[in-house]
Amino acid sequence: MTTPVREGNLEAPTRHPLDWRNPDFYNQDSLFREMERVFDICHGCRRCVSLCQSFPTLFDLVDESESMEVDGVKKADYWKVVEHCYLCDLCYMTKCPYVPPHEWNLDFPHLMLRAKAVHFRTGTTLLRDKVLTSTDAVGRLAGIPVVAQTVNAVNKLAPARQALQAVAGIHADAWLPEFTSRPLRSRLQRLPAATPGRPAGRTRGKVALFATCYMNRNEPGPGEDLTVVFKHNGIPVTLAVKERCCGMPKLELGDLEAVRAAKEANIPVLAALVDQGWDLTALIPSCVLMFKQELPLMFPDDPEVLKVKAAFFDPFEYLMLRHREGQLKTDFPHPLGKVAYHAACHQRVQNMGPKTREALALVPGTEIEFIERCSGHDGTYAVKREFHEFAMKIVKPVVARVNQAKPDHYGSDCAMAGHHIAHARGDGTLPEHPITLLRKAYGL
Repeated sequence: MTTPVREGNLEAPTRHPLDWRNPDFYNQDSLFREMERVFDICHGCRRCVSLCQSFPTLFDLVDESESMEVDGVKKADYWKVVEHCYLCDLCYMTKCPYVPPHEWNLDFPHLMLRAKAVHFRTGTTLLRDKVLTSTDAVGRLAGIPVVAQTVNAVNKLAPARQALQAVAGIHADAWLPEFTSRPLRSRLQRLPAATPGRPAGRTRGKVALFATCYMNRNEPGPGEDLTVVFKHNGIPVTLAVKERCCGMPKLELGDLEAVRAAKEANIPVLAALVDQGWDLTALIPSCVLMFKQELPLMFPDDPEVLKVKAAFFDPFEYLMLRHREGQLKTDFPHPLGKVAYHAACHQRVQNMGPKTREALALVPGTEIEFIERCSGHDGTYAVKREFHEFAMKIVKPVVARVNQAKPDHYGSDCAMAGHHIAHARGDGTLPEHPITLLRKAYGL
């Protein structure tokens, strides 16, 4: 019998640590019992039906079963729900009334993460998915000058894309990022030094940039823009001596041991920077969320992880914290006009407010069309043959808002989401990262 929907919890959501080292975490019978309990609550509520394809898939399975209840759905079909979840976290943070501390203790994203971890441990994960989430290895190979040029050229050839779809399951019509042979880490060495920063509020006035796989190997421009904007505001910027992928792609795959390995490579380096007085930031919201939320929930008793969490900021969160203390320059000589700004899911769930919108709104002569809806990209979901059409369906309302706005500029804090939106628009226009727009407003 379906659990009746009742008035939800009004307290702020709280997250329980991920009990991933408990042997029961990987017990499939235990997993299915919890999935049935949670699916039953979701079936009785259905508030999240518009967020992603997981919920329509679940509700269709229920409605098409003989009992029209969750107990009529085959356990083997539960995996159809799992495969559509890309851990955007919006259901937990923006929709569900039954998250902790509510007694029903519903955490849909982390239940899906548990299911992905169980699936990964069975050894049935596709090789394609393992390769797509191995961003360090792919970036190192594709970043070789001749290889980068070849990969970029091949990715634009329709016959090659059809072959890639047939052999590797990468959809022929999906947007794929280009690779650069001049990574961000080499470009930042040429930027001029900034005047020494000073503390303001929670910020200490100097920032170490976690370059991220994507910004380093695929789209280094926004990384350069961030450095210029921060230095213009008296905030010195450095890079970590070394870094690996933050681990978010492997988390979404359910490969938790790979996440642990990435953590063991990154956290000591970042914690040392914190000890030296540096704050931390990254331009990919998913990477920021990894250090702010997911690693602390996986390693809640690790003091170094918690130290890094406390020092990690979204770039616009950092700038607006300093603006509150009078430490942000607001003499913008160049208006931006109409900006259609898409707020990335992994930025929204950081519970810091719309800091990017607030920063762009400081520019005179600028109007912001604020779009709070998932783009459906997720880094890998939109490029997979079996999910691309769903990703294009999810992005349609975002594209409609952008087109309706007729903006002078559009983009997202998630650069990949921005390109997915541009791909769905199909008019040849290109997205611009908000930090790039801020640099333009400064005239730098």
